[in-house]
Amino acid sequence: MIYEIIEEHRSDNLTPIIITKGTRVKIGERSNNDGSSPNWIYCYSLDGHGEGWTPTQIIQIESEYGIVVEDYSAIELGVKKGETVDGDIEINGWVWCSKLIRSEEGWLPKEKMIAIPNLNELIKK
Repeated sequence: MIYEIIEEHRSDNLTPIIITKGTRVKIGERSNNDGSSPNWIYCYSLDGHGEGWTPTQIIQIESEYGIVVEDYSAIELGVKKGETVDGDIEINGWVWCSKLIRSEEGWLPKEKMIAIPNLNELIKK
């Protein structure tokens, strides 16, 4: 689905976690399930090379550790208002997006973008 960005987004995570299925991670803070981004757990790679919010749906929790059940990247996409992106996977209020002009990819909060209906209709045909 094609979206227009309605509010700028920048990531403050300089070392986002990028993990593969079967990887063990340390479990940190959990998101507020009553807030705007429910069902997220902050995870740390055991090698110290990444951290970030991870969907609870892809983690088998074992006390303070967890096993990731599918490949995942916590990279967030930096965008400016007015840009367009192609959204693919949506989970817990966030969408995995690609910039249409450059080959950058990452997560964006769905609340910072709107679907472009006419363009999406043309793409389906």
